[in-house]
Order: sequence, then C-alpha cells, then structure tokens
Amino acid sequence: MEESALPQRVDLRFNGRPVRVPRGVTLFDAASWNGIAIDSTCGGHGTCKKCRIRFTSDAPAPSSLDIRAYSADEIRGGWRLACRTPAADDADIEVPPLVTRPKAAMVGVGRQVIVRPAVRKRYLELTEPTLADQRTDLERVLAELSDLDPTADLPVLRDLGRTLRASDFKVTAVVAGTALAGPPALIAVEPGDTSERSFGLAFDLGTTTVVATLLDLTTGTPVAVDSMLNKQQPFGADVITRISATMLDEGARDKLRDLAAGTLAELAASVCGQGQVAPDEVYEVALAGNATMVHLALGIDPEPLGVAPFIMSARLLPEIMAGDLGIPAHPRARAVVFPAFGAYVGGDITSGLLAAGMDRDPRVRLFIDIGTNCEIVLGGRDWLLATAAPAGPAFEGAAIRCGMRAADGAIEAVAIDDDGQLQLTVIGDTEPKGLCGSGLVDAVTTLISAGLLDATGRFIPEGEATAVAPKLADRLTAVGQERVFMLTEAIYLSQRDVRELQFAKAAIATGWRILLEEAGLTEADVKQVLLAGSFGSYLNPASAIRIGLVPQVPARRVVAAGNVAGEGAKMALLSVRERAAALALLEEVRYVELSDRADFNDRFVDQLGF
Repeated sequence: MEESALPQRVDLRFNGRPVRVPRGVTLFDAASWNGIAIDSTCGGHGTCKKCRIRFTSDAPAPSSLDIRAYSADEIRGGWRLACRTPAADDADIEVPPLVTRPKAAMVGVGRQVIVRPAVRKRYLELTEPTLADQRTDLERVLAELSDLDPTADLPVLRDLGRTLRASDFKVTAVVAGTALAGPPALIAVEPGDTSERSFGLAFDLGTTTVVATLLDLTTGTPVAVDSMLNKQQPFGADVITRISATMLDEGARDKLRDLAAGTLAELAASVCGQGQVAPDEVYEVALAGNATMVHLALGIDPEPLGVAPFIMSARLLPEIMAGDLGIPAHPRARAVVFPAFGAYVGGDITSGLLAAGMDRDPRVRLFIDIGTNCEIVLGGRDWLLATAAPAGPAFEGAAIRCGMRAADGAIEAVAIDDDGQLQLTVIGDTEPKGLCGSGLVDAVTTLISAGLLDATGRFIPEGEATAVAPKLADRLTAVGQERVFMLTEAIYLSQRDVRELQFAKAAIATGWRILLEEAGLTEADVKQVLLAGSFGSYLNPASAIRIGLVPQVPARRVVAAGNVAGEGAKMALLSVRERAAALALLEEVRYVELSDRADFNDRFVDQLGF
C-alpha cells in the first residue's frame, strides 16, 4: 500500500484513556496535546531518556536511541522512548506515573518550561498579637511576605481577622501577579495549609472550537483537558459574520459576549469536575484568541476590526479578572489575555509563536495557522514577518457541497490503492456523512495525481477519463448542471468545491510568497513549516505540498504543530519568564499588510493553478 493510502490518524490508549492523533506525530507530542503527562526534562529532544512508555503488545521496532536507553529485556518487553516513537498504528500504551516533581510542566512544541508561576502560595504560622505586639493583622501577614512585597485586595481585609483567629493564626497566603503589571496582590488568606492546591485554566478561544486545560500550578502538570464548539456559532462561522451581526443588531454584542462566557464557563466546569478541583482553587486564567474573539468575549465593540483600516481597541488590555470573562474561578482570580499584533493576527498567534519558539530558533521557519483567516509568520531568531490571508471557510468544511466539520462520519483522507481503487478514511470508522477540510485537500490532490483534474482545477472530459483512470472514470458524473466526482453513492466533490479550495490555497500561497520576497528568500531557504491548529494537525503534508498550499520542501520539513495557541497559554500560566517573552514578541514581529498591495490580485490569480 502506498504511504498516502495509510490512515491519517490512529487510535491510542494511554493507561486506558483513548485519544486520536495524526499518524506520524511522536507519542510524546500525542500525549502532551491531550493533557497526559510523560516525564521529561529535555523537552522531547531525546537527550534525557526519561520519557519512558511501554507497549502492551505489538511494539514497534526500537530506534537507535531506544537501544541505548533500554536493556535487551526491556526492549523485548515493549519499552520505548515516547519522543522517538511515532504514532504509526493503533496501540495500548502504559505511561509510568511521575515519580519526581517534573521540571518541565507542560512541554509545547519541544520547548522546556521551568515552573515559575505568577501565583504563589505560602503557608504561614504567625505569632498572635499581644498588648506588647499590636501590629495589625495585615502587617503581620505582609511581614512574612516581605520578599514578594504584595499589596492587599480590599476583600481580603474584610474577613482577615476572622480567618486568622479561627485557624489559630496558621494560614496560607495567596499572592498573584508579577511586576510586569504592577506590584503583586495578596488575593486570599486561607485557613490551614493549602499550599499544595493551586490551579490555573488555559483557554484557546477559537472561532470554531474552544479548548480548556486545567493545570496544577504547583507541579506544572495538566490535570484535565476538554473542548467544545464555540457557542457563538449561530452568529456565523467566521469573524466577519460575527462582526457584521453586531453592526446589524444592537443587542448582538451582548448576546455574543454571553455565548462566549457560557462556552468558557461550561469548559471550566468540565475540567474542574474531571480534576476534582473546586472553582475557588483556580487562581489564574490565561486566554489566547484572535482579536475578534477577545473583543466579543469582553464586550468590546468589534466594528472597527471589520472595516478599513481595521483597528483594534487596544493591543494590551488593562487588568482583567476571570469574572470579566464569565469564568467560574476564585473571586479575585486574574486573567492573562495574550496581546495581538493586529486585527487579523491576534493573541492566539502570539501564543502560538511563543510555544513554537519562533524567536529562539536560528533556522528560517514558516508558521501557518490555517483557518477561515490564515495567519502566516516567517522568520527566526533575528527577525519575524507576519501577515494574514483571507482563506475563506473551505478548510472548515463550509461552502463545500458535502462538507462538514471534522467529526464522526467525516471523510478525512482520500487515496488510491495499488489496484487503482478509491480508499476513504472516515473519522470514527462509521458510515461516511460528509467531507471535512483535510479530506477535501486529499481528494483534490488524489484526483490531480490520477489525472482526473487538470492543472487549472477543471475535471477532464469524460471521454478522456476512461483512458486516464479506467477504474475511477465512472465516478465522474453530473449533479444538475455541475460536474462532480462521486466519493460514495451520496457524497461527492463538485467543480465548485475544487474552486473553493483553489481560492483558499491561492490566498495562503500568495501570503507566504510575499513574506519570502520581503525577506529576500526563496522556498528552498525554509527549513521547517509548522502547521498550527486543528486543521493543520490532520492535513497530509504531501498533499499540502502537492497543491502548493505550502512551499515545495521535503515532506519531513512540514510538521503538525498541534494546538500551539493552547500550549502558549499553558506556558504563560506556568512561567512568568515566558509571559514576558510573549510581550517582547510584540516588538519583534513586523506586520505586512496584504490588502493595500496593488499587486495582490494579480499574484493571487497566479497561484490559483495546481
């Protein structure tokens, strides 16, 4: 069987927990993306040899590093290194429990994060006041926190005296914040020793999907993860339609804010329930989202984002509380919202670049977050260029005749086997219901390779099809007046669908080609292409290269980066250093506007062909 005919995703069970991941990603990344902690100190680079896992049966062949890391008996017993083992087939995997406090709390895209959160809890045993020692209750607490030098929130003072006396002056102080946003704050004084119970919530607030991860801020390990569709979907599938809704209906802004709050609150309740964590044990929230989603979640008028010259209300927001986002957490929990580069390169990209370490790698890399609006960043340690391209909804399955989101029943991969027969891979291994974005790209690529689609994206005449692909020719037919290719008896790829994909890929290709020209580089200079987001994770790299969606580089250079926006949000919770690095990115990235370029349309047309 050809490589392109193999399933694009595999089903794994980590300690009995089922996850579905793209074929070819390392098991270390597969576990990391799904909130499963595997011990590591090198960040998945293969140097620490601590990411031990065991296949319960049918273990893959060991790598050269496995052979150096394990004894012969261990190799025969199924032990492998997670960072060197790709997800190739369905498998049951045992992950040993972490036996030491991990140095790296949550490794995103191969980067190690040292746990140093902005939230600190300190157990205090205070001396009780006497006639000879009449310091106030607050002075007594702050004296033990002199190295942190926090200010006290008023609500803390309201119950401070009662808390101290009810607990015999044995309490835990909770301090939140960093010097980046003013002095840290004493947000709570809790009775007894609660220093081991400190949690944070990281959100990737996407236009389509929202992902939440509950993190233990003491150990840095993920506790639970969940995702759901953004409840704003009824107002449109993309940011432009949601902005338009607020312009046409005065009440739409409040409705959209409530829907965003409901989405975040439901996910927060889900992950806290899974982790058996009370909401008031969540002391900080980090949120990464595009500029429109952040504006809507906070109730900020998004209209200026939708009309030229596309201006945000602010890149850096004032201090925000978790309650401002409708998130159930500690009453005085702060919210860290990632800053945006511009109206269409938002905080989710800032977060993703942080996780990917784009400003730390000397290589020239291309970062592409494919969606309705496609964000593109090119560069490395010394410089970064960014732009946004209007790709349209094709990759979400929208505007496609038989399109659907990537859910059970969606055709996610299309290939032709050695006998010339069509092979379909369906999410959930159920009856096909429609075609999702990755399936669309695969279907077009497959038909181009088979010769049934020409370089202009047009289906060849039926008379020629029998000679070109005899076993597939009868699938070429018409629905109404439109020519289509039947994938199943009920699901087809239409000529219009091919055009929609051409428009999307042409916009993206024009974007990264302009960035390359701005930098004075060629495609050959790109050493790695990072495909971010859910769609990028499931896209077949060979197909993306074949249709010109990404540069013509060796397929091994095209990497599925996963949910890097969510990874960056986790890093901001776990490390004040990484939080400062995210702010520094604002000064390091130069934005290139495509909409005001006189040559954009001509260049766009040049990229329509396959």
